[in-house]
Amino acid sequence: MKRSFKTAIAFSVFALISLWLSITAPAGTTLFSFNAGKELFAIPDFQIPVASASWIIFVFVAVATALTWWLSIQAKKTPLWLTALFAFILIQQFLIIMFVDQMFPVTTTLQGSLALAVPLIFGALAGVLSERVGVVNIAIEGQLLAGAFASALITSITHSLTLGLLAAAISGSLIAGILAVFSIKYVVDQIIVGVVVNVLVIGITSFLYSTVMARDLVALNQPERFDQIDIPLLSQIPIIGPLLFSQTLIVYLMYLGVAVVYVALFKTRWGLRLRAVGEYPKAADTVGIKVYRTRYIGVMLGGALAGIGGAFFTLGAVGSFSKEMTSGAGYIALAALIFGRWNPLLATLAALMFGFAQNLQSVLSIIGSDVPSQFLLMLPYALTIVAVAGLVGKVSGPAATGKPYIKS
Repeated sequence: MKRSFKTAIAFSVFALISLWLSITAPAGTTLFSFNAGKELFAIPDFQIPVASASWIIFVFVAVATALTWWLSIQAKKTPLWLTALFAFILIQQFLIIMFVDQMFPVTTTLQGSLALAVPLIFGALAGVLSERVGVVNIAIEGQLLAGAFASALITSITHSLTLGLLAAAISGSLIAGILAVFSIKYVVDQIIVGVVVNVLVIGITSFLYSTVMARDLVALNQPERFDQIDIPLLSQIPIIGPLLFSQTLIVYLMYLGVAVVYVALFKTRWGLRLRAVGEYPKAADTVGIKVYRTRYIGVMLGGALAGIGGAFFTLGAVGSFSKEMTSGAGYIALAALIFGRWNPLLATLAALMFGFAQNLQSVLSIIGSDVPSQFLLMLPYALTIVAVAGLVGKVSGPAATGKPYIKS
């Protein structure tokens, strides 16, 4: 097996950062709080001495880096669990230092991170389904925005959250259909089509907001929101209870969506055919798989999921629609898709990481941290570049992604 030192070099760079953080670590302690007020029993808060904890973390980082170099010399891959643990420990070092002499509310911070990650996860699932059949889905942003607009308008008019959610799914699917038609039937460059679709949706929703919604915001842009549903007993488990089992219906649908997409893709015959179309469409065609139809289904199902993710903005979080309210969430979802290697579970974890980085920026601004907010907003994209560059392993999408199929 060919030796590769990319991962070892990346670990070494982060080890140097950890060393620098340890050397410059301030004196003091960081208080970690785990209680949100609904738990069956309270977990005691505890303080961590910043300087000593930082050096302990550096020792672990140094050992992990040395192990990675040894594996690289032996032409072996670094286990994914070691990379994940390495990243988790580094994050802990960063948090301990940034919240010195402050309280870090663990549970509430994770709750906010999950809320920010919900539309990203739906968008990443949309990208997984689309790109697994060979169509690059740059239009996730437009699908999210269309879902947000349709859900706000329909729910406001009908006073039915169910109809609003259905409208969001349909609108996202229709926007995905535009991408599919031009990419599959007319063989237009998929990236260009995706960008144009995003601009189109931004223009249409902004126009309709100004000319329709703005005339009567009470009747057309004040949708009801989904209530929080507490699952008995489970919602009272410390940390994970308030985080996972005290959520709105859209969040529970997100859990279901991740599970269904993963099982459908990797555990069913339908998923095997879908992935075959994204890898070797000509071979799939020769064994009787309808390539065009499969691609349309994959792209439009993904669009429906993205539309539901857009509904979270209006029916789960904000409670009204505003121009360009998705604020680039579709592009972050695309980054999560790449970082997660086109796998629903890994893409979900990447989206959660991005949501955590976004929420952490807000938490640090509340306590008056000196860390520039732009740094935290930049971090997820920087990590994606690291992943795409191959520093944490080879990252490549399905072989036929972005390549139009012309039946011979």
